[in-house]
Amino acid sequence: MADASMREFWDARAKEDAFFFVDNRLHYGDPDLTRFWAGGVEVVEKALEFMGAAIEPGDVVVEIGCGVGRLTRPLAERAATVRAVDVSAEMLAQARELSPGLENVEWILGDGRTLAGIGDASADACFSWVVFQHIPDPEVTFGYVREIGRVLRAGGWAIFQVSDHPPTHAPRPAPGEKGGPQGQDHPAWLGSAIDLGRLREVADAAGMDAEKIVGEGTQHCLALLRRRS
Repeated sequence: MADASMREFWDARAKEDAFFFVDNRLHYGDPDLTRFWAGGVEVVEKALEFMGAAIEPGDVVVEIGCGVGRLTRPLAERAATVRAVDVSAEMLAQARELSPGLENVEWILGDGRTLAGIGDASADACFSWVVFQHIPDPEVTFGYVREIGRVLRAGGWAIFQVSDHPPTHAPRPAPGEKGGPQGQDHPAWLGSAIDLGRLREVADAAGMDAEKIVGEGTQHCLALLRRRS
């Protein structure tokens, strides 16, 4: 069953200003779209280089939390197929409209908890960026880790970002700015930090090795997991 609260929240944010809520370094209500799309290319390039992974031309990549396709475009340039999953139907509708030429992308409406619809051992790589940190319940994030283990082929890898900094996610009063971004006090925006020891345990139980985890103690912690043969 889909997570209705997450879907409702991200549908509303997509209608409000999808670009800002994908990359809140942009000006709210007046985004620099050149910077927006270039930022997606930069994220993919730097993450792959830093974590020591590569997408091969024949690979099938699963992107978790694709939003309007900021990272989907550079992933699709490298891979044979990208299965781009998002809980928000509105985000996906905008993604399709913004990138109609991505013929090797399958846009998938997710349930906010699993990778339902993606077959077992059908992917060579999984990629996710600034998505899991917005999930209010860490157990949901760990559920996604189990799902990553399910969909990856032997030898396949996953790169994703999580938060290991609980203070970032502490409840705070909603900003009083009239006409400013909405939902800043919502659990689906505040999200949660996860325990990295538990991440390693869950990954191991899902048949994956945690090859590299960097940025411990920060909001921007990167993990590289690999499916065992």
